Amino acid sequence: MTASGQILIDIQDGIATIRLANPQRRNAISTPMWQALRAFAASAGARADIRVVIVRGDGDAAFSAGADISDFEGGRSNVAQARIYDDMVEDACRAFEAIPQPTVALLRGPCVGAGASLAASCDLLAAADDVFFAVPAAKLGLGYDPRGIERFLRVFGMPGTRGLLYTAERLPAARAHALGAVHMLAPAVGFDEAADALVRRVAANAPLTIKAAKVAIRALTVQREAGLMSQANALAGIADASADYVEGRRAFAEKRAARFRGN
Repeated sequence: MTASGQILIDIQDGIATIRLANPQRRNAISTPMWQALRAFAASAGARADIRVVIVRGDGDAAFSAGADISDFEGGRSNVAQARIYDDMVEDACRAFEAIPQPTVALLRGPCVGAGASLAASCDLLAAADDVFFAVPAAKLGLGYDPRGIERFLRVFGMPGTRGLLYTAERLPAARAHALGAVHMLAPAVGFDEAADALVRRVAANAPLTIKAAKVAIRALTVQREAGLMSQANALAGIADASADYVEGRRAFAEKRAARFRGN
């Protein structure tokens, strides 16, 4: 384990698990970790062995305490450095949003600042009841990147985002679930089993259908990316012409579970 933490990647049964491993800093995300996250996200779409991508903190103590503030003095101490640092974080988050496969953030404990932005870059958030979200920018006096605020608005809505940014106080997982930000809320005891069941349900579904739906959702909600709707329509057509669609119809008629192969 390095002092700046690392990203641990494990791929089994079509599920890629990405662990934020920086336990001495409650899984705070350092500059090398942001770079590794972006590199993985950029390569994931070409991996035929990945059906679902999971992001989680290493251990159960925390998802992430946010950006590693130990990087700030040397790498985010003035306006110019702040813009470069924010671009790095935003590039990693956008790369995760663009992963073609469905992504799931599995949350335990604190999910703070840029860690919350990374979680919000995932398609589904599954949280244990010990989770809380927080954005402490107002306690640090830093200007929070408007692109990250846009992401929070899409996930937490206007009330949740204002609360996170104005009060800098904790947003409990139960409240986030009520706001619609958290897809699944489960007790901390038994959370891994509940989360695994959710992930495997997603992984068992037709990947071409999910890929087309994901691009369509992005096209309808992320206005900054041109050409997504055309891409979504093309992908929907590919799914309709696929062998998986034939298999899905047959399985439905035969009252059995479909066996999707992604073609």
